[in-house]
Amino acid sequence: MEELLTKVRTAFQSAFSIDPQTVTIDTVPSDVPAWDSMGHVTLASSLEQAFGLTFDVDDLMAMEDVKSICRVVQSKLGQVQRA
Repeated sequence: MEELLTKVRTAFQSAFSIDPQTVTIDTVPSDVPAWDSMGHVTLASSLEQAFGLTFDVDDLMAMEDVKSICRVVQSKLGQVQRA
């Protein structure tokens, strides 16, 4: 999980130009000023690049905070490995 969180932090840094160390498993959108609806799209793109994944609308809607982002990414990575 720590390796996953490290990559998520890098995606946050890329999307929002913030210190990745400020992102924790408990980070929520209100903790990141630029994490609004457009920022969410930017973050999703950054996450897709970081992990080599694509997200559908349901995935994006489920990504409400860092904990749920990690859950969605982990699930998608599991699907890729099984394919």
